[in-house]
Amino acid sequence: MAHALHVISSGTQSLSDVRRVVARIHPYITMFHLREKQRTARELWEWTQDLVAAGLPCTKLAVNDRVDVALASGAAAIQAAYHSLPAGVIRRLAPHRLIGVSVHSVTEAKAAEASGADYVLFGHVFASTSKPGQAGRGLAALQEIVESVNLPVIALGGITPNNAPDTLATGCAGIAVLSAIMLARDPMLSAQQFQQAMQNVRVSPRCAWPMAKMEGVK
Repeated sequence: MAHALHVISSGTQSLSDVRRVVARIHPYITMFHLREKQRTARELWEWTQDLVAAGLPCTKLAVNDRVDVALASGAAAIQAAYHSLPAGVIRRLAPHRLIGVSVHSVTEAKAAEASGADYVLFGHVFASTSKPGQAGRGLAALQEIVESVNLPVIALGGITPNNAPDTLATGCAGIAVLSAIMLARDPMLSAQQFQQAMQNVRVSPRCAWPMAKMEGVK
């Protein structure tokens, strides 16, 4: 049972830079998350169109927070944060999309499951440059999340090809990375290195990434 590799936009790169990276890495990843909090809805929609034109399938596109942009672009998934609409509300608006919720505790993970989320994204697992000065929550906390819900759990934060096997050994469905691929000198090589590390893991996900949910999304 394959593990999922999610990549999240950095929020610091230009569209041309993001497009260049995505054009090279999309064959090697499961989902690309467009997470650009400072962009308007119009800008985000234009970004989605450029990324799809660069070869990214809509089935591999997740839009952070903006339900309207996700629907307008045909994105397969909507990633909700603490400030987003509740997953149950998003489900009514977007019944045929994957809905993910970012969580930081067992309580939040259980609440996401109860609200109808398809998966949760948990972090940060290890110390991360995107969270300077903050210690990682650790693999024990990740495993507790994995065992507390009947949902795929995607692990985020400070994950590298070296620690990816230990991360996936918790039974999580996959990993999400940001700078390790988006800001790498050779993003495609970095994505391939993650895939190689993941292929060596013999622990199956407790709950698999819900590929079937994306059927019908063009």
